[in-house]
Amino acid sequence: MALQNETSGAPTSTVDPAEIAKFSKLSAEWWDPTGKMAPLHRINPLRISFIRDAACRKFDRNAKSLSCLSGLRMLDIGCGAGLLCEPFTRLGAQVIGIDPSATNIAAAKLHADKSHLAIDYRNIMVEEIDPRERFDIVLAMEVIEHVTDVGAFLSRCAALMKPTGMMVVATLNRNWKSFALAIVGAEYVMRWLPRGTHQWDKFVTPAELEQHLNGMQLVVTEQSGMVYNPLADRWKLSPDMDVNYMVVAETAP
Repeated sequence: MALQNETSGAPTSTVDPAEIAKFSKLSAEWWDPTGKMAPLHRINPLRISFIRDAACRKFDRNAKSLSCLSGLRMLDIGCGAGLLCEPFTRLGAQVIGIDPSATNIAAAKLHADKSHLAIDYRNIMVEEIDPRERFDIVLAMEVIEHVTDVGAFLSRCAALMKPTGMMVVATLNRNWKSFALAIVGAEYVMRWLPRGTHQWDKFVTPAELEQHLNGMQLVVTEQSGMVYNPLADRWKLSPDMDVNYMVVAETAP
């Protein structure tokens, strides 16, 4: 069910068609750890452990258990080809992955079938989810910097959380350091990402993100930066949130 525009009756969407087209072109390369999505593969273990550990603290689970997320319902918004959906399914979660790109969803379904994983993939926008659906964990990872209206998008995400649920958002800070590293460095110097993957003016500062969340009666309970160590060729969690960062939000008490 899509949200309706109160004046025109037309569906209201925060999806940018140009962004869908951009990532659709990469759909066949999502699962190649040495291809154009290599940076995402490098950072993925860090994202997985951060989300897993935060969820285990929230729901009083043992993070060392191979089924630590059993019984929890998770929504991955902008799931791409399932780089997060698959590991969390293996940890026991009931995962629903949505993406407005049909080719991304096709790639996700194909890889899940080959891996014998039952994942509910849907080629829809977040506005099209039945508003009666609720989730223990809502993920918006590297998505908000690609939408047309950050506030409207986050509001829809928050509405899909159970009262006892949590939301995890990962995005890029907006400052000159992030321009130098995430745009110039990653896209033009290192060529980790195709040129034009990001638009610096659409990056969101931690203060802006928290203001949006507070307006939805959510509070930030955890936050961390993610920094790349070129000598070790790996990412690690850090108090430095100048470029890449993640936050956990829950319903305000």
